[in-house]
Amino acid sequence: MSDLDLQSAAEANSGLSQWQRVTCTFSAPSKTFADIKRGNRSWWLPFILTAIVGYLLFTAITLKIGWGQVAENTLRADAKTEERLANAPAAARERALEYTQYSIEGGFAAGPVLGLAILALGSLGLWGTINFVFGGKAKYGSILAVWFYASLPGMIKSLLGTVAIYAGSAPETFNLKTFAPTNLAAFIYPNPLEANKALFALTSWLDATTIWMLVLLGIGTAIVAGVKRSSGYMAVFGWWTIFLLISVGWAAING
Repeated sequence: MSDLDLQSAAEANSGLSQWQRVTCTFSAPSKTFADIKRGNRSWWLPFILTAIVGYLLFTAITLKIGWGQVAENTLRADAKTEERLANAPAAARERALEYTQYSIEGGFAAGPVLGLAILALGSLGLWGTINFVFGGKAKYGSILAVWFYASLPGMIKSLLGTVAIYAGSAPETFNLKTFAPTNLAAFIYPNPLEANKALFALTSWLDATTIWMLVLLGIGTAIVAGVKRSSGYMAVFGWWTIFLLISVGWAAING
């Protein structure tokens, strides 16, 4: 074996760096996920990158919209809650507004920690599905790593939302489900307060970056599990469909 062959073999065994896996996620995702399958499961870089971009969005909302306005819009979007508070004493409405504001703002500020918990739990469900339903052989750590890298396109949505806010998003109609022009709801319903709640929920789930992430997750899951790509798609989009139906159904009930 020549020196060149030995060098190529060594590079293959060492795997990709995290930066290479990040860039390949956008340009050649199969390379990223194949590298994860080989045992290179570090995910701290995509975690840090998405956290940084998330805090850029958090800062934009804080400076240009205001979390009090976000809370008020959230309460106004819930017809039943708005009706109940309309007949409540002013102090009760103020407490509800403060509680909603602190809950949303605190949850957003703790986004990286909450996101880690959600991905850890979601990876467990997907790991069980791909292995026990579709006969895969994925390791839990591989599924978790795949999910972190597959989530990277979400940074585009956060960046677009940040730009839109600084460009002049109207605070009175701002909605966390349509903060970026990436889903149908953002185009169909300029004012979410006037939207049909079930249709708004449905169209907000039809999001370009979300579907991009789901496709990547399906590809990565199939690769690390050693199953057909169609099985990865069915596992991922199956869970997505379940949560979509729950969301739309809940919106219809409370609309």
